[in-house]
Amino acid sequence: MAERLIVVGGDAAGMAAASQARRRRDRAELEIVAFERGHFTSYSACGIPYWISDVVPERDQLIARDPETFRNSFDIDVRLRHEVTGIDLDRREVIARDLDGDREVREPFDTLMYAAGAVPIKPDWARTPVNGVFGMQTLDDGAALRDWLDAEPAPREAVVVGGGYIGVELAEALVQRGLTVTLIEQADTPMSTVDADMGQLVADAMRDVGIRIRAGVRVTGLDERDGRVAAVLTAEGPIPADVVVLGLGVRPNVALAEAAGLPLGPSGAIRVDRRMRVPGVDGVWAAGDCVESLHRVSGLPVHVPLGTHANKQGRVAGINIGGGYAAFPGVIGTAVTKVCDLEVGRTGLRERDAAAAGFEFVSVVAESTNRAGYFPGARKMTVKLIAERPSGRLLGAQIVGWSEAAKRIDTLAVALWNGMTVDDMTGLDLGYAPPYAPVWDPVLIAARKAVEALAAATRD
Repeated sequence: MAERLIVVGGDAAGMAAASQARRRRDRAELEIVAFERGHFTSYSACGIPYWISDVVPERDQLIARDPETFRNSFDIDVRLRHEVTGIDLDRREVIARDLDGDREVREPFDTLMYAAGAVPIKPDWARTPVNGVFGMQTLDDGAALRDWLDAEPAPREAVVVGGGYIGVELAEALVQRGLTVTLIEQADTPMSTVDADMGQLVADAMRDVGIRIRAGVRVTGLDERDGRVAAVLTAEGPIPADVVVLGLGVRPNVALAEAAGLPLGPSGAIRVDRRMRVPGVDGVWAAGDCVESLHRVSGLPVHVPLGTHANKQGRVAGINIGGGYAAFPGVIGTAVTKVCDLEVGRTGLRERDAAAAGFEFVSVVAESTNRAGYFPGARKMTVKLIAERPSGRLLGAQIVGWSEAAKRIDTLAVALWNGMTVDDMTGLDLGYAPPYAPVWDPVLIAARKAVEALAAATRD
């Protein structure tokens, strides 16, 4: 009799795990059932803002593999619009509700893959039946926002609450849709994933494209008219809005896991080992935005919800479930985004992360250009490095600039991943041609500046 694998969550981590397990074990050995509460599988959540803005014209362009592909090519029983409501580890069964048929189903399992992802942070003031307020985590969320923007009367005033990746990207998307956009951020600058000095550069670029930024402002509630949102209420007064998008970040979706007794780590996400097994619970695996990972620089458990990690972790889990061997090596938090033409990248620790982890460090900011200064199109690039004292080991890096800026963070990520010092980095053999870089690449200029700062700190 075939073993039974139940997958909770049909996006990146869950379906990567299911696919890898199927590649190693056919249906006669392993039956696979995947539950997904939404309408889609294996899609790019990161692409949603670009669909909202019409840069990507069709929704289905964001879908990597649809349910029929999984059913027909991978022999995986994908059940859309099924929300898992309970996990009984003693009886080894999952309880789910068919959202369209309004009935409960119970399915037994030998192995469980928990990949429920994350859910948008929704403060108390947003928990209201007022129409026109949207979280943004799934393709269904994106479709709901698209429908609202396309309906009559067409919204004209948008407020985005929160200045993280999703908030910044959706603010840009809504500007491109022709709306007047205000971004509210409780901190002093948007993009808290970088240090405040770099975040200020992002804020300046956002203002340049017409986004109004209200920094240091706390939201207190919503005003509505005829059941539709009419304004966002703040401690400094109301801001008109006929569409509101929440960009306050996400939290791991662990309610079911916690109720079932799966262990949570200090980050609030599910604790897993390097093979993505849930420790102390036989036959249960977890991956994606619901789990915590080891940060390779700080050595601390962290929750870093990124699609890159989810796909890798799901793949590792699936290889192991299928009888192979794989391990997830940890994260350093590398990420990139853009605000119109401005590119933003980060990897490793910010200053506050380094301080919290107990490092002594220096940080430097170097300004250069994205290509040779005399070459047409040369524009400013700002690189920030954080290096440990006195060893000089790179701890983190951030880049803000125009074209050719964001992907340079990959060079710094590789250096960070391999424990290089900033002194080591000054000798990196990087590519040079006037259309792509100055003769001294911005990465090398920043590394030299960090070496000088470390020497000065030693003298002091």
